[in-house]
Parts: sequence; structure tokens; C-alpha cells
Amino acid sequence: AEQLTYSISLNGTTILEPSPIGMIVNADQSLGKDVQVLKAKTRSVKDKIHPVVQEKRKTVLDHCNELRLQIEGDYTILFRAYDDGVAYRFITEMKQPLTVQDDLAAFKFPGNPDILLPMESDFFSSQEKNFATMKLAEAEGQLAYLPVIITLENGQRIALTEVHLEDYAGMFIHAGVDGKAIIKGVFPKYPKTEKQRRDRALPITEREEYIAKTNGSRMFPWRLLVIPEADKNLIESDIVYRLAPPLRLKDTDWIQPGKVAWDWWNAMLMFDVDFESGVNTETYLHYIDFASEHDIEYVILDEGWSDPADLFKRVPNMDLDALFAHAKENNVRIIPWVVWLTLDRQMDEALQMFEDLGAAGIKVDFMDRDDQKIVNWYWKVAKKAAEHHLLVDFHGAYKPTGLRRAYPNVITREGVQGLEYVKWSKTVTPEHTVTIPFTRMLAGPMDFTPGATRNVKQENFNSVHEQPMSMGTRCHQMAMFVVFESPLQMLCDSPSQYAQEPEMMSFLGPVPSVWDETIVLDAKLTDYVLVARQSGDEWWLGAMTDWTGRKLKANLDFLGKGKFKAQIFQDGANAHRAGRDFKEIQMDVTKDNILKIKMAPGGGWAARIVPVQ
Repeated sequence: AEQLTYSISLNGTTILEPSPIGMIVNADQSLGKDVQVLKAKTRSVKDKIHPVVQEKRKTVLDHCNELRLQIEGDYTILFRAYDDGVAYRFITEMKQPLTVQDDLAAFKFPGNPDILLPMESDFFSSQEKNFATMKLAEAEGQLAYLPVIITLENGQRIALTEVHLEDYAGMFIHAGVDGKAIIKGVFPKYPKTEKQRRDRALPITEREEYIAKTNGSRMFPWRLLVIPEADKNLIESDIVYRLAPPLRLKDTDWIQPGKVAWDWWNAMLMFDVDFESGVNTETYLHYIDFASEHDIEYVILDEGWSDPADLFKRVPNMDLDALFAHAKENNVRIIPWVVWLTLDRQMDEALQMFEDLGAAGIKVDFMDRDDQKIVNWYWKVAKKAAEHHLLVDFHGAYKPTGLRRAYPNVITREGVQGLEYVKWSKTVTPEHTVTIPFTRMLAGPMDFTPGATRNVKQENFNSVHEQPMSMGTRCHQMAMFVVFESPLQMLCDSPSQYAQEPEMMSFLGPVPSVWDETIVLDAKLTDYVLVARQSGDEWWLGAMTDWTGRKLKANLDFLGKGKFKAQIFQDGANAHRAGRDFKEIQMDVTKDNILKIKMAPGGGWAARIVPVQ
């Protein structure tokens, strides 16, 4: 019996060899096998999307060619070809419910390309690994979550991910199947039994034999191959947003992006204050005052404000009513942290409590799974939180697949090895931080939590829980606020540390968390990045490098007419030894200027360019 395959060529060169697609449903029906096409329909799509939350730009152009194959057996396969990628999905039109036993998503590449992937060992995953490069055919079935990036022997990059994961299980991959240059999709089966661990984790102890039980009439996730012309297009691309399900909320005016004064990374440790800092009212009043002083919109109440297993059991030294009242007076809003299992048990009452308090949103943690049951839970939380006008920041989360377009109150999520890892490991290196803009960030915003003020070279780094430090330079950290997309962008360090850094705060206070336009001026996968982003009539630039010091150039021809003033932060003369060393420069520029950038090993560079009135 013939299995349906498809292939992709680019400028006459095959970049994906014939690869099978199919599904086995209801035990014996094989979609994609012995295909009888009843109708083939093509169309061109030319739409404009205006995102409620502008991650990269205020207008997203959705232009593609579409092929719709209606197939005997009550299903359709939909293909879309964009300038920067190809995607397909199954659509079923069956009257009875479906049980999906298997999903045949395989990708066969010419030659023996490299694959850049996060190496995982289990489906129980917070998707927070480093990325590693290996030859695809030698990967020996290595498990990984998405996105991954394949580099063909001719240098062409291809990124693989999925979009519109709803009422279904997330796709992982096995790389190098049977010692060949083949990637095969693998899926966590539906949970049969679960066993709670502590107050926060629910690992699966036994699984069913199926991936999902679902409606017979539905759209399945897009399988997406992003095909950039150059590495920089992986950062510029909004193809995941284009393929995502449309907006499902009527009222979105209340959804406000912004920056956050975050407490947990810096262990609530303050100095030069006349109170003992910790999880107490005085500490959080100080966070609110700091946020208000620097026009930072939000403060997180992370773990400790309540019993993690009961959101109605507040700790005795936290006067929540006083904190919310003080925040309101100072135009700051509060986002409490919750354990997902606790929220699941207390959902309706807790969301009502947060709304009554005046909370801006919730930070939901420790799901660590993306089987069908948990995926559905994300959609439930997004919808219910929106009913209470609450933002959602998912931690312990799987990668984004477009939920945020349907429910833009899901404003950011983790699913990335963020800066918290410096508290207990040595894995958050400049090599890692210049890799994730091309990989994880392709899928959507990432709550990496930048902003460390203790910055050291590799040899001097230690993982310290209470007074954490970062590898690389101060300017490397500052550039993250431009390079890393997160409409809810954290400032991770202590207000006491930032009080000693007025120059740094002159940049981090006003830097936006959403953008009108994004242009990547220069970038090389895993090596360096130079991004320009527009907000109103201002432009913000950020550059980062790995452990190799670099010289780059920023051509300012994207500026409009007239004169501009640039505030530039560059690595200091001794930043290669003392990462905190930086130099601030003010200079006049026009669109004819080309700025020279010199970065130390693990270095960075950041600039704010404003028009001269």
C-alpha cells in the first residue's frame, strides 16, 4: 500500500527528500495511505495581522500559497508554502470521535546534515536543555523537543517545529532514526496513571496506547519547516504567529505588556535598607517603590507569599491588602506565582481572589508535560484567566505553538534554560545565550529573565544561589533586553543592586518589551547576533557574542530623516577580565552613520537612538 509523501526543493535543489505523512486513527484507518484525491484546490493568501501584543512588529504580513487536498475517507491535507517556510496539517471531517494511535511525521534530508537540538531523555520535561550539534545520521535516535535546526551539506538551514497544538500531544523527535538522516516525530501517549510528587509535580507512571481521543471534525497541528535565506531570518521570522489560530477574545484593551521587577532570582536580598529583607511586606513595598521609580509596570510575588499547596493560606508576614493598595497608588501591578496543581484544584475561587485583589496576572509553574491532557489544561487556563482579566506567564512549560495569538493574555512563557540556572549550574554561557534567539525564540516569546549585575569571565564564575552572577559582560546582559523577545520582560536582580547602577537603569527603565518593527542587521547561528528594534520614533539596538570577541558594524540606514542622539553602552577596556566594566557614550547620528561595535569575549553592546526635536 502506498504511503503519501512530500518533498521540498529550493531553487531547483532538493532540501527535503520524499518524506511520509500519515495518521492511524480508530485502530485501523490509515490516513495518508492509498490516497484517493477527490478535489485539489489552490489559493493565494494575502492577509495582514495586527497582533494585540507586538512581539516583533505591529503588522504581520501573512502571504502564502495554499494547496488543499480533499481525500476519500473524510479528511483533507492542507499545505502552505511561504517565502520562509513550508507547513502541512491534517483536517478531519468525521462524524464520530477519533482515537489517534499514531502520527507519522517523518523528515528525510539529503546527505548527512548537522542537527542542532536540545538533548532530552524523557517526555516529562520543562524543555530547559542546552543545544548541542551532531551529525544527523549519527544521532542514534536521540530524543529532543522542538524547535531543532538542520544544516544541510550545502549550508542551507531548516528549522523544524509545530504550530497550533490544541487538544493533542506535543511533538518530540527522534533524530537519526536507523542511522539515517531521518527525523521522526514521537508523541507522549495519553496518561493512564499519575503520581504526585511533592506539592507541584505530576509525573506519569503509566500511559494509554493512544496519543489522543478527540473530535472527529477538527484541525490537527501544523508541521512546520522554516527555510530561511540567511541565519538572521530565523530571528526576524513570525511564521509561527502567522500559522497560529486567530484571536478568540473580544475585549483585549486590558492586556498590557511591560517589564517586571522579579524577586526570586535575587533571593529577595537587599542592602542599604533599614529592614530585614525576605518574604515580607517591607521587602515587597520596596520592590513596588523601585518599580514605580523606574516606570516598571509589574512586580512578581514569587514562591513564598502563600502555602504552595493552598493559595488561600497566606504567610503571616505578608500583608497582601497593603501591598496591592500601595501598588495601585504607585501605578504598579502585581503578578502572583502559583503551582499549577494548586491552581487546578482551586481554579475558580483563586482566579476570583486574584481579580478582587487587583492582580495583573498569574505566573503558573511546574506543568513539565505536553501530553493531550496538559495541553488542554493550558487552553483552559488561558480562557479562564482572560475571563478575570489576568495575564498568564507559564513556567515549567513546553515551547510556544501559537496559543498566544488566540489568547494574547498568555503573554510569555519559559520553556527555555533561563538565567535562573546560574544559581545552581554552569550551563548558561554566552554560547547558550547567542543560540536561543535562533532556536527557542523562533517558536515565540521566552521568559529568560535577564539583567544580572554581577558579571564575570568563565574562569571566575561560580553558581551561587543567594547572590547569583552571570557569565559574560554587563553589556551582554543589557543587550538581552533588545535581543530576547518577552512582552513581560523580567529584571532579575535586586533593587539594591540596580540602585548602584544608575547608568544601567537609564537604559533598562525605558527599554520597551514590545516592538513596532524588528530588523536583524547581522547574525550567525550559535555565534553572534545584532538586532535593531523600533518603538515609536525610537530605535533600540542590541548585540551579543559567544566566547569569541568580535567586531561588527551597525549600518543605521533604517533611520528616518533628521538627526538623532544615540546612547551607547559598550564593553569597557577591561571587560574581558571584569565583566561589569562598560563605557557609556552619547553621540549624534544620522541614517548615514555606520557604528563600529567591539565586543569582548562573552560581550555585548546596546544602544538607544532617539530623534533630536
